Amino acid sequence: MYPHFTDEDPELAPSHMAAATGDMPAYQIRAPATALPQGMMMAASPGTLHSPQQLAEEATRKRELRLMKNREAAKECRRRKKEYVKCLESRVAVLEVQNKKLIEELETLKDICSPKAD
Repeated sequence: MYPHFTDEDPELAPSHMAAATGDMPAYQIRAPATALPQGMMMAASPGTLHSPQQLAEEATRKRELRLMKNREAAKECRRRKKEYVKCLESRVAVLEVQNKKLIEELETLKDICSPKAD
C-alpha cells in the first residue's frame, strides 16, 4: 500500500503502539544509524542561511550555475541543429541527382515511345 515505507528502512521503525485502525502499524522516525565523522559538518541548506550577504552569495552562485548550464544547453542545441541542417543538405543533393536521372530517363522513354514524324 505504501511502497516507500518499508521495515528495512533504517530511519523508520514500527511503533509499539497499534494504529487506530488496527490493520496497519504506525511508524516512528528514528535518528539515522550512521553519523558524520567528527569535525565534518553537513552543508547548510537554503533555509539555514541567515545573513543577507549569505543569501545574496547563494543567489549569485545559483544564477551563475543556471547561466552556465543554459550556455552549455544552447551550445549543444546549436550543434544538433548544424548536424540536422547538414543531413538535410546532403539529402537534398542526393534527391537532386536522383531527380535529374529520372528526368533524363523520362526523356529517353518519350523518345523511344513517341512516333517519329518525318
